[in-house]
Amino acid sequence: MSAEQDLIKLYSDRILALAADIPRTGRLDAPDATVKKRSPLCGSTVTVDLKVEDGRVVDYAQDVKACALGQAAAAVVGDAIIGRSEVEVTAARDALKAMLKTDGPTPPAPFDGLEVLRPAAAYKNRHASILLALDAASEAMEHATHHQSA
Repeated sequence: MSAEQDLIKLYSDRILALAADIPRTGRLDAPDATVKKRSPLCGSTVTVDLKVEDGRVVDYAQDVKACALGQAAAAVVGDAIIGRSEVEVTAARDALKAMLKTDGPTPPAPFDGLEVLRPAAAYKNRHASILLALDAASEAMEHATHHQSA
C-alpha cells in the first residue's frame, strides 16, 4: 500500500465525523484559565478556556485551528472533559501520548474515544497536533486549580 493510501485510510470516516462536529467551540467570557498550544511542525493551534469548581471542570471552550486529526482529538476532549479533575485530564493526556508513541493502552474513559486516533501512531509528524487539546486542557487545569488554592 502506498504512503498516500495509508494517509487516506488514516483519515477514516469516524475521524472526519468527529472533526466536523467539535463540541464546545468558541471562548468563555471569564475563564479561570486560558492556555494556547501550537504545534511547531504543522502550525496547528488550540486555545482552551476552562472554569473549575471544587477541582473539577464545570465549563470548557476551545478554539481549534488544526488538521482533521487534531480536530478529532479536540472533539473527544470537548465531549468528555466536563466533570473531570486535573488528575483525570493529565492521565488522559499521558495515556494518549503513550498510545501514540509506544502503542500504550487506550486513554481511560471518558477519553477512550481517542482510540480512533491509534492509526496515527505511525505518523510522528501528526502527534503534536493530536495532543494539542489535552496538552492545553491539562496545563489550564493546573493553572486553574493551583490559582484557586493559592
